[in-house]
Amino acid sequence: MIVLVLNCGSSSLKYQVLDMKSESQFTLLAKGLVERIGLESGILSHRVEGREKFEAEYPIPNHTVGIKKVLDILTDSKLGVLKSLEEIGAVGHRVAHGGELFKSSKIVDKEVISGIEKLCELAPLHNPANLLGINAIDTLMPKVPQVAVFDTSFHQTMPDYAYMYALPYEYYTKYKIRRYGFHGTSHKFVAKKACDLAGLNFETSKVITCHLGNGSSITAIKNGKSIDTSMGFTPLEGVIMGTRSGDVDAGIISYLMEREGLDAAGINSLLNKKSGFLGVFGKSSDARDIENAAANGDERAILTLNLLYYRVLKYIGSYTAVMNGCDMIVFTGGIGENDPHIREMVGTHLEYIGVDFDKAANKGIRGKDVILTTPASKVKMCTVTTNEELVIAQDTMKLVIGEK
Repeated sequence: MIVLVLNCGSSSLKYQVLDMKSESQFTLLAKGLVERIGLESGILSHRVEGREKFEAEYPIPNHTVGIKKVLDILTDSKLGVLKSLEEIGAVGHRVAHGGELFKSSKIVDKEVISGIEKLCELAPLHNPANLLGINAIDTLMPKVPQVAVFDTSFHQTMPDYAYMYALPYEYYTKYKIRRYGFHGTSHKFVAKKACDLAGLNFETSKVITCHLGNGSSITAIKNGKSIDTSMGFTPLEGVIMGTRSGDVDAGIISYLMEREGLDAAGINSLLNKKSGFLGVFGKSSDARDIENAAANGDERAILTLNLLYYRVLKYIGSYTAVMNGCDMIVFTGGIGENDPHIREMVGTHLEYIGVDFDKAANKGIRGKDVILTTPASKVKMCTVTTNEELVIAQDTMKLVIGEK
């Protein structure tokens, strides 16, 4: 089955086309990105394995036009990979927030669309954009089945004492304020992949996955289920990120609102867009810039890296405690896959739980699946590449074939 995977943002959309022979056997046919949707001129970038990257500017006023451009290029006689759109067996969509309504991926129907619409208030930047993608496909390819894969669904196995906040209970019943967690498709995928790499059984192992990038989250996975994760009601909670603060004392919020004259929008912008790496380092939110500056002795760059590694260590320690042990620690995401320095900073401070970190194995490793501990290590550590689009394609194929 050929599956088109769409990840729609407010002004962009990423896509992949995968030929799914089975859950484990597949071929990536093409991938690309449409940017600047809704602006005067949009940009389409298209890649096919073995060919030069194609990039062009077009007027792309909305997501329907953007997806139409993607479908046109996929069937183009020179640039495409399909003879006709009839070859597409299903379309899978990344949907940011499933709330408590969706504990697993779902075939899109009126009830699912209604549920995603209700959850827009919990993810106002993402769910409306995801719906635009679903509606665009319904307009352009009305007979093709669609599947929604939710970023939050993997974390719906968290126990109530892990997801509840100690606020008046009425705010949970009234507004559904609780911890949801994000990056679920990535955490599930890399945990399984790492267990296969290390010869562990995913269904009986205790795994801590560290998805570190511009957005970062850490998850405790016990016997194949998420039991805790660092992001909460929104993706703001947890470790320090590119422009997000991560965990802060809630009292700071009211203090700064009074001292700086900030309203709700102002404090939201401060915590989500002006903090994290950017706030501490002051010059960039890109971890590569911070690594380079730290290597040249920049004190605030060094502080930023120390904040990240220290908080990652704290989460690993707490999750080892709540699982009563740990078998595997996994690094993934843009930083986790490509930053040997951060992996070494963390790995060399975990001897107490049985990590025997292999500096030689870690050296220079970027974007590869590698075991980072010695054969004698009680707790294994590795870095693996994530592939959220593949998870979406796998779930889409299973649900559509199952329904047929």
